[in-house]
Amino acid sequence: MKNLVILGAGTAGTMMSNHLVSKLPKNEWQITVVDQYKTHYYQPGFLFLPFDIYTTKQVKKKGAKFIPKGVNYINEKIELIQPEDNKVLLENGTELPYDILIIATGTKIAPEEIEGMKSPEWHKSVFDFYTYEGAKALRDKFREWEGGKLVVHITEMPIKCPVAPLEFAFLADSYFKNKGMRDKVDITFVTPLGGAFTKPKATQALHHLLTDKGIKEVTDFNIERVDYENNKIIDYAETEVPYDILVTVPTNMGDALIERSGMGDDLNFVPTNKATLQTEEHENIFAIGDATNLPASKAGSVAHFEAEILTDNILRYINGEPLKEEFDGHANCFIETGGGKALLIDFNYTHEPVEGTFPFPGVGPLNLLKESRTNHMGKMAFRWIYWNMLIKGIHIPFVSATMSEKGKHFEETEA
Repeated sequence: MKNLVILGAGTAGTMMSNHLVSKLPKNEWQITVVDQYKTHYYQPGFLFLPFDIYTTKQVKKKGAKFIPKGVNYINEKIELIQPEDNKVLLENGTELPYDILIIATGTKIAPEEIEGMKSPEWHKSVFDFYTYEGAKALRDKFREWEGGKLVVHITEMPIKCPVAPLEFAFLADSYFKNKGMRDKVDITFVTPLGGAFTKPKATQALHHLLTDKGIKEVTDFNIERVDYENNKIIDYAETEVPYDILVTVPTNMGDALIERSGMGDDLNFVPTNKATLQTEEHENIFAIGDATNLPASKAGSVAHFEAEILTDNILRYINGEPLKEEFDGHANCFIETGGGKALLIDFNYTHEPVEGTFPFPGVGPLNLLKESRTNHMGKMAFRWIYWNMLIKGIHIPFVSATMSEKGKHFEETEA
């Protein structure tokens, strides 16, 4: 028997196990998935938890439920990848040999990277919402908070779902309006970027929304430290932004396993071919999702598109065929803008978000880069799609893995 080992049972790893179990001959291949956690989280739901839009039960389920029959599922911490020996070492001493390895270990927040961020005030006046624990603690804080300065802050790029901090600011605006206390809450959005988003055209639309909602913007802010005793964040230029509640997106880093194994870049992301998803250093190791160093958005939709292409390339690799250089960085993201509306953006390596219709040219029913209730309904429907289709490896109808150019108005840019 040959062995295909998948490290990580998050969105990308679970999808890959579902894609491959029906494609690889069971009498020739054993698929093994390894993850230290037993709970699978719907991470896009963490955005809604602080505002009591989702309950805790709606964002977590048992991970084993989504691993298909016929796949060996191991709940154990991974100690080391040993690529020269084609094996993975687990913390309990077990050695897993592999013929093909897929790294899907994701990304984690690292608040300890910034002085004063992970302090005695962590999850008291300084919060994240990129973890279940952080989002839940923030929900409890918001329920009792009487107002003041709310700062939504991004430490540095890349981060999981680059639009999520903006969505948080928009939802906070709605939340405090609905509580009848928006006039008591001063919201400031602080970013290291020169504008609201990583892409210029989307930045124009999003800046307009920030202005309309009375959300202040502080750009080009490269944080040096959190002064948690005096409630302010300070950047390298000594610019200070005071807060009563700081909602920060800390540095995002790849799993420490990647660093231990000597396989990552400075942020522990795995150098990966951006078109084939084969790692740069080892031809029988592939990487997917947030674990890679690809210049694509770290979002569930990207992992979904990657999974379809990587499945094909794994089969090609097994058959000794050239890999398809097909992945184009396609990302498709709803952006909650508050008040029961949302934007939809669709982009890839070479095309930034533009106006148009999706998924059908001229028909929609979804409009790109325009607020609508239909887009909001799409965002809310995505939780059902995630649990019932996406991580089960079921193709979402009419949505292609690569970006469709039909029905859109864009200009070519450099990759």
